Amino acid sequence: MKDLFTIGEMSKLFNINIKTLRYYDEINLFKPIFIDSTNSYRYYSTDQFEQLNTIKYLKALGMSLKSINYHLKKRNINNTMDLLKKQRKITEEKIKDLEVVKQKIDNRINQINYATYGDNLNIIEEIKFEKRTIVLLKQRIKSNNDLELSIRHLENETNKDASIFNGKVGISICIDKLKNRVFDEYDYIFLFTEGEIYNKNFIKVLPRGVYVTIRFCGTHKNSPLYYKKLLRYIDEKGYTIIEDSMEVTLIDFGLTTDKSQFVTEIQILINKY
Repeated sequence: MKDLFTIGEMSKLFNINIKTLRYYDEINLFKPIFIDSTNSYRYYSTDQFEQLNTIKYLKALGMSLKSINYHLKKRNINNTMDLLKKQRKITEEKIKDLEVVKQKIDNRINQINYATYGDNLNIIEEIKFEKRTIVLLKQRIKSNNDLELSIRHLENETNKDASIFNGKVGISICIDKLKNRVFDEYDYIFLFTEGEIYNKNFIKVLPRGVYVTIRFCGTHKNSPLYYKKLLRYIDEKGYTIIEDSMEVTLIDFGLTTDKSQFVTEIQILINKY
């Protein structure tokens, strides 16, 4: 038919799936101008091209089909401006969310690069850290099973999905236990924050300062040996421990199934004077 196009032709002209065009028909968003009663073929006219282009444009801006449908029925300059301003605000929020996601990805890449820099494994270093924020849950932890359970508790207490904890979880031994060389029981679980909002009751700001650190291949099960090395170093240097330890999981099952690639780091804040 002259100036009429089948649904297949419309699909090719506008690069839209036929199923999508049928769905638009079902929800009364974009209906064919004519349906052949003998074969139920749908036909569209050139007069409808602008409408379909508008749908594609607004959909590309991230608008819902419900909003698009409302706009098509009520469209005028004022309504269009209101719609675009609302969508701009929504888009700005999405950009903020994506920036947070991008930062998390960058943090994880940096963490993996830091953990896998082999020359510094098993080497005691004195590293100056700026202030860092953690969210913590005080709970005695004695085994890996206890650790996994503690992660669940932390998830529930902070009302956060544990998936955001991946690559940021650590455990801590209090100063008194460090001084008494007790390395088989931890006092709290923590995670480094990355822009998430938490109840202030769970927040702790780690002081800026020099931390005596060591990174090693292995998990928390292997840490007692390295605590002994760190404390011996601290004693020999005449330093004073001024904070609980920070034992950070850098690489574990969340990143690889190869246990030989697991990396853990212990950090102890000290005073040199």
